[in-house]
Amino acid sequence: MNLISAMGNKDEQVVLAHRDEFGGVVLQHDVGPEMRRTLSEQEEWAIEHAKLHEKHKGHEQMHLEMMLILIVTLVVAQVFLVQWKKRHFKSYQLCTLLGMWLIPVYVCLSRSWYRFLVTWVIYTICSTWIWRKSTEDHISGTTPRLVYKWFLFLHKLSYVLGIAGYIIMIFTLMGLNFIFGLQSTTCMDAGILLLFYGLYYGVLGRDFAHICTDRMACKIGYFTHDGLPKKHLDDGVCAVCDNRLVANVSDTDDEEAEEEKTYRLSCGHTFHEFCIRGWCVVGKLQTCPYCKEKVDLKRMFKNPWEKPHLFYGQLLDWIRYLVCWQPLIVTFVQGLNHILGLE
Repeated sequence: MNLISAMGNKDEQVVLAHRDEFGGVVLQHDVGPEMRRTLSEQEEWAIEHAKLHEKHKGHEQMHLEMMLILIVTLVVAQVFLVQWKKRHFKSYQLCTLLGMWLIPVYVCLSRSWYRFLVTWVIYTICSTWIWRKSTEDHISGTTPRLVYKWFLFLHKLSYVLGIAGYIIMIFTLMGLNFIFGLQSTTCMDAGILLLFYGLYYGVLGRDFAHICTDRMACKIGYFTHDGLPKKHLDDGVCAVCDNRLVANVSDTDDEEAEEEKTYRLSCGHTFHEFCIRGWCVVGKLQTCPYCKEKVDLKRMFKNPWEKPHLFYGQLLDWIRYLVCWQPLIVTFVQGLNHILGLE
């Protein structure tokens, strides 16, 4: 029998728990505060795990009912969310954005995780200023570029943080952290933290960018959800930022004009390359900003090093469900189990 033990105050050995034939921990004696000071972290975890098993011993039927409730709730919630998104996209998008924005803050306040709150406040202040710029009555020619630069920076930063966190976790699982004399728990926590920050702010920034892009495009006048555009697109004008497409550097004093490239869509409309990339990648809009013809992203991003940004954007769409709706579904299931007397 494998014993889990600790030394008492008078150097006597006290058996705390033992392992059964299946490897599980069976609690034999409770542990007082004085004894806990002599236990290692692994031994304390084993004791708490044994207490949990003792508490739920003989509840197999109850646990099966709880699992069935969870599965049915997940299926019903998924169907409801898909139909909601399909029929009322704007309300779904707004509720999702508010949920992703506020639910993690509530969790961090309840658990005193102030590091996340600092980053959340900085992001909120910057994004609120960007949102106010994109919703002004008069949109200046530099506003669209400013909006896309900010959210494209967030997109790339979240991409780097997510990849860095994933690499750290893989290296830790392979045991490479011991080469640098680092604890496995420390490296794994750092990897999970970076991965969470990358995915969370990636999802939040992507949805917020879609709202700002949509409002800004409607204000400029070349884009409408239904019907014809309010303004006629002249030749040599970008429908995203309403600035002229610079063909000759001598025609303008803009120092950035020399590096400005244009891109022609399959529909024949031409845009600044930076603007149309921001429109498609950051704003999640895969149609022409003027005639609404579908944009072929694979043709636009021919460089293989640029395609991961598209794949990462698709991944963020899946993470949105886990960040916002999964906690609400689990909370609903826990409340339902409490009402039904299930533990």
